[in-house]
Amino acid sequence: MTVMDDWVTAVCAELDLDPAAVPVPAVLDLARDVAHQVLRPGAPVTAYLFGLAVGRGAEPADVAARLSALAGAWPVELGADPADPTAR
Repeated sequence: MTVMDDWVTAVCAELDLDPAAVPVPAVLDLARDVAHQVLRPGAPVTAYLFGLAVGRGAEPADVAARLSALAGAWPVELGADPADPTAR
């Protein structure tokens, strides 16, 4: 087991959740995408919003894919055109 596995298991025990239902790679990938393509403090907030959506019944893989795509299309500068590759 890794430290991440130990942490997720401990948090799940504390919150009465099933650790097998935690999509750790998807959450980490999403947090990376937001931190690198939008802004670093957006990563934990986005992870929280991801959890809210999943808790309400959304499919984790779908939510992660949609939010990663949103982060990938996010303009670097306010008002930049996300379709313009020179805006990155």
